Amino acid sequence: MGTYSMQDVDALVADSLASVAALTSLDELRAHEAELDGKRSPFAVLQKTLGALEPDERREAGARLQAARATVREALDARRVALEADERVVRLTRDRLDLGDVVVTSVSAPLAAGHVGLVPSTQRALEDVFVAMGFTVADGPEVETDWYNFEALNIPPAHPARGMWDTFYVELGDPETVLMRTHTSPTQIHLMEEAVANGTLPIHSVMPGRCFRRDTPDARHLATFHQIEGLVVDRGISFADLAGVIETFTRAYFGSDIASRLRPAYFPFTEPSAEFEITCTICRGDGCRTCSQTGWIELGGCGMIDPAVFDAVGIDAREWSGFAFGFGIDRCAQMKHQIADMRALIDNDVRFLRQFA
Repeated sequence: MGTYSMQDVDALVADSLASVAALTSLDELRAHEAELDGKRSPFAVLQKTLGALEPDERREAGARLQAARATVREALDARRVALEADERVVRLTRDRLDLGDVVVTSVSAPLAAGHVGLVPSTQRALEDVFVAMGFTVADGPEVETDWYNFEALNIPPAHPARGMWDTFYVELGDPETVLMRTHTSPTQIHLMEEAVANGTLPIHSVMPGRCFRRDTPDARHLATFHQIEGLVVDRGISFADLAGVIETFTRAYFGSDIASRLRPAYFPFTEPSAEFEITCTICRGDGCRTCSQTGWIELGGCGMIDPAVFDAVGIDAREWSGFAFGFGIDRCAQMKHQIADMRALIDNDVRFLRQFA
């Protein structure tokens, strides 16, 4: 390696830039990079001579040398980018399919177009029925806090009623404080809170959505299922209004030959409470495997809103009353289309799915 002085810096930069421009491949660049801007470069040699200079001269010479090295380094980086782009073009050209070697014998259209699934289409039909009855449609989150899913609905911690819902908890926050909602009832709490805050009572709304329980799938149950809840909060609401809404819905959706009935039940967030059933649409009331030979299918639960729920959201139960109901959208699809086993909804059998195109 020769001997260099600071008077050679400009010439070294010019020679280095010419060498960089002459590089024709990434392999060449990698091979000569150390000679142009590394420990073996003339700039590194000059760097070692700065210690013999006076302080002022050393500062000026050091700044000049660093500027020269930066110029060469920028040229190397730019050349690397250009060579990488060139090699990419070469690689793509080499790998490109030559259409001249391809012989197309036929082109087939898709066998079938997709369509809305049975459960979403059922949800839309249910929404249409309730909108025609004067309800609005609301939505809520699928991941809820324990307060919205249980406590605000009059189900405090360790309450026996929690045994009605085997629950999927989420690893978020304190243990067993966040969960996948077990019903769409938490949306009712959100709606009532918003109505109190905004002064928009009364409420006439339905809330469809997906729910999660640790149920064992069988002919009438799934672990991930869909519900639609209804909520009415107004002045002078009675249980007779609830029964009338259930019967009107049943005949509007299932047909005039399908009836509904209410049976006493217990739900912590309603009092009095009832389960509502409809005539089994598969056997038309004669009794079959799906309805356990009873002639009736339980569709959901309902009842008058418990005053404790009104207290949780700040509604005066002396002025306002209301009812709530909820039932499975999957169950409605099963009854509407006479599906003997609800597990068919999640089997992904195209022969089954094509029936509802």
